[in-house]
Amino acid sequence: MQLKIAMFSVHSCPLGKLGEDNTGGMSVYIRELACELGHRGHLVDVYTRAHGQVHDQIIGLGKNARLIHLRAGEEKEIDKLEIYSHLAEFADGVDNFRKYNGLRYDLIHTHYWLSGWVGKWIQQWWNIPHITMFHTLGAVKNAIGIGMNDPDLRINSEKALIRDCHRIIAPTEREKEDLIRYYDASPEAISVIPCGVNLNLFRSVEKEIAKSHLNFDGDGIILFVGRIVPLKGIDKLLMAMTYLEKRQRPRLVVIGGDGHSQAEVERLKSLSQSLQLHDLVTFMGLVKQEKLPYFYSAADLCVVPSYYESFGLVALESLACGTPVVATNVGGIGDVIRQGENGYMVIDNAPHRLADKIALILSMPREKAGAVSSIRASVAKFSWSNIAGAIVNEYREVLV
Repeated sequence: MQLKIAMFSVHSCPLGKLGEDNTGGMSVYIRELACELGHRGHLVDVYTRAHGQVHDQIIGLGKNARLIHLRAGEEKEIDKLEIYSHLAEFADGVDNFRKYNGLRYDLIHTHYWLSGWVGKWIQQWWNIPHITMFHTLGAVKNAIGIGMNDPDLRINSEKALIRDCHRIIAPTEREKEDLIRYYDASPEAISVIPCGVNLNLFRSVEKEIAKSHLNFDGDGIILFVGRIVPLKGIDKLLMAMTYLEKRQRPRLVVIGGDGHSQAEVERLKSLSQSLQLHDLVTFMGLVKQEKLPYFYSAADLCVVPSYYESFGLVALESLACGTPVVATNVGGIGDVIRQGENGYMVIDNAPHRLADKIALILSMPREKAGAVSSIRASVAKFSWSNIAGAIVNEYREVLV
């Protein structure tokens, strides 16, 4: 049976530039899931806020899937919390768009608490099930204590959503435990379904070809990919590099960041100067997603030194390209990393712990027969086909 799904991503456009302040793994998740659901014959409309870039109101994402921009405040980039005061306008826009175009949906799937709040209203108006996914949890971020605390407004809104929605999708058992611990969520309301990776896009490129394509020379490349915020622990990775023997000290390539993260970039550049690493660290800024496989393939390893991740999509992308990962024990890393086979997981981002595992991978011959293919094979079960199939099962259960 074909399903008609209204998906909300109010603050983050799924077609935004990855690595910007509001564009990360969640945007990738929404775009890939919508496309795979459309490929399976379901109809998916993803509603997002008009954000000032030159774009049509309706943009095709793929077969049976489209992105719809609606006004919510001024059509420019504004702070996430400021968007809260415009959610009623966005909800009215969704309902008016549906009525004007004679649309009918079977269910609502929202992403992040701002979208969830819109979904809470729309569910009451349309009288259809509401499934939500938080992607990050304010109470958990506050408990970690890195960066600015999220306000009570977010925490209380998340609590209300958890109480009122029909189903919560959590990407890991850890997030399910956090939902229960910090929000008193009912275990029966939570389904654990991991994030996926586009195995067609993220494929291995022969290392020398990848390096030549990027104009990289020399040996030893460590890669970081993600938003440039304190929670990502990039400073710990910089400090870890000082523990590496000089003959083993590789180049660090940092991908991500936009105007909103300039202060953090400057702080990290200053730190690299004080650590005498400035000639070994390159801040690449934003990189288009289709170019990322070249970076993953050129690197000897990818490091995820985060204090907190809802899942950790970057680890999946790197492994899909056959490149090992060193990561902290966050998000779904424990389900992805096979110690000593496709990388290493460390208990925290203490620089000496990161350095120990980085050095171990750098000392390994990358030419081991079958190494790249076996690393890629380790994430085959995370294909979007498998993940979307599990999501559809959840949709059908709430519709019974």
